[in-house]
Amino acid sequence: MHECLTSQGDGAIRIAAIRQEAFPAWLAEHPESRGWLSALGFTAEPGTFAFLPGGAGVPGGVIAAPIEDAPAWAFAGLPMALPEGTYLLDSAAGVTPTDIALGWALGSYAFTRYRKAKRAPAKLVWPEGADRGEVERIARAVSLVRDMVNTPAEDMGPTELADAVLGVANAHGANTSVIVGDDLLRHNYPTIHIVGRASARPPRLIDMRWGEANAPKVTLVGKGVCFDTGGLDLKPRDAMLEMKKDMGGAAVTLGLAAALMAAKTPIRLRLLIPAVENSVAGNAYRPRDIVRTRGGKTVEIGNTDAEGRLILCDALSEADSEHPDLLIDCATLTGAARVALGPDLGALYCDDDGVAEGLLEAGAAAGDPLWRMPLWRPYRKLIDGKCADLNNVAGGTFAGSIIAALYLSEFVSTSTRWAHLDIYASNPTARPGRPEGGEATGLRALDAYIRQRYA
Repeated sequence: MHECLTSQGDGAIRIAAIRQEAFPAWLAEHPESRGWLSALGFTAEPGTFAFLPGGAGVPGGVIAAPIEDAPAWAFAGLPMALPEGTYLLDSAAGVTPTDIALGWALGSYAFTRYRKAKRAPAKLVWPEGADRGEVERIARAVSLVRDMVNTPAEDMGPTELADAVLGVANAHGANTSVIVGDDLLRHNYPTIHIVGRASARPPRLIDMRWGEANAPKVTLVGKGVCFDTGGLDLKPRDAMLEMKKDMGGAAVTLGLAAALMAAKTPIRLRLLIPAVENSVAGNAYRPRDIVRTRGGKTVEIGNTDAEGRLILCDALSEADSEHPDLLIDCATLTGAARVALGPDLGALYCDDDGVAEGLLEAGAAAGDPLWRMPLWRPYRKLIDGKCADLNNVAGGTFAGSIIAALYLSEFVSTSTRWAHLDIYASNPTARPGRPEGGEATGLRALDAYIRQRYA
């Protein structure tokens, strides 16, 4: 955080925050700037800024119009748009100092593992009244997720994913265990094993626990498909191109766990990540194979490219066995959710109206929106197996995201408070505060809801 937010304000250039509707009144109060801004064509359109004239060739300040999307993004475009230097932002109506600082931090992100950043972000003097701990906690969690999703599969396989969890666990005093390779069969995680067995990098189940044993149990499950070829139902090239991000659910749940632990949230936290690479080899699982899941139900493989729900079902069965107070899974599960909602909105499936409404409200307030989708039970019959209890896909193309959620629901008790997020975990194009590439979709919504629920 020291790179983009500073306590040193000497010589900082002031930024005046002016909404478009207030711009005429501002001009009336600053007639000396009217001609200058008119010549620049500045009209205070949301997301724009202009330097104000000063003496001796030195800027007299900056005028900036906030983006209207959500408070956190109001000034998130400025760190990479303004020239390098130090700036001091005056208060802005409707945007808290914490939102200003968080947006500035998220807008300063760059993925630099393989090349240096083209430039440093402009620095902002910490806004007076900003909650520094909150800003640093969330910004670190989001940056962790973005870095993990942006890292190519060669450097973010099942082993590296487990190492990332261990790093977070060690930083917060959590306990972690990892079940690897054929040990998955001995410990009864057959679907995780069958999906990952064709890779030279063995599959594993990563299990992290933190918090007081008598605190309310909150369990997170994240899909950790480190690369997805589609298996024997091989994806075409274009569909495979972005499959390094198919561990986005694992990254989001790990970032969320880190944020919750950093806040010392009074919960008994458990994180389960099945980590695999869905590869093609002589021992790859095949269409029409049947696997008996950890929960005892048998599943016929209708498509090897529907692997995420397979590895999640064993992890969900284990999570559900402890009867947590709240169970949440995150997964880059279906293209159907993206067709329906696009990349920004996480598809939320939850039969508990109170939990669903709380998550929607938290997401809207944080500028991290979710959209509730129906667990439409009449569609359940579409995944009846011909020779097994279930098929991992339906026979047609309708309601793909709902079908996937219904499949997962088969492995969670009806008495369990469960929410499933079908997310994209990436920004296809850059916007202020949200650079192209990996994104922590749903993290801030989940963090806000869980902290409110267990405060």
